[in-house]
Amino acid sequence: MKELQAYTKDFQREMGWEINSDNYTKSRESLLNNYLLLTTEVAEVAEELRNAFNLTQSKVQEGMDEDEAFLLAKESTKQDIGKELADCLAYLLKFYNYFDIDLEDSFYEKMLEVRARKNKDL
Repeated sequence: MKELQAYTKDFQREMGWEINSDNYTKSRESLLNNYLLLTTEVAEVAEELRNAFNLTQSKVQEGMDEDEAFLLAKESTKQDIGKELADCLAYLLKFYNYFDIDLEDSFYEKMLEVRARKNKDL
């Protein structure tokens, strides 16, 4: 994950897509803009999921078994969902880099916290 985080930092610098850190106002605007862009990408993941569910229903109406139809829909939308998830990851990594947070350390620390929860199913 450290490689991915470093690659993303370099890529975003090269493209001029870093979160602005000149001053509070510019940082605030840049952070909010990137947050909005992230939520847009999450919505695009939802759209691809909807496409998969719609395709599943269409195939079921044509007489295909539901599980087979869903497997077909998953395969059909896999590439597009992957692209949208990659966009989400790029924005998340941008936030990790801006706040100088190690993604890998943060992830494993959070998973330990989740594992220790009493109400794991909530």
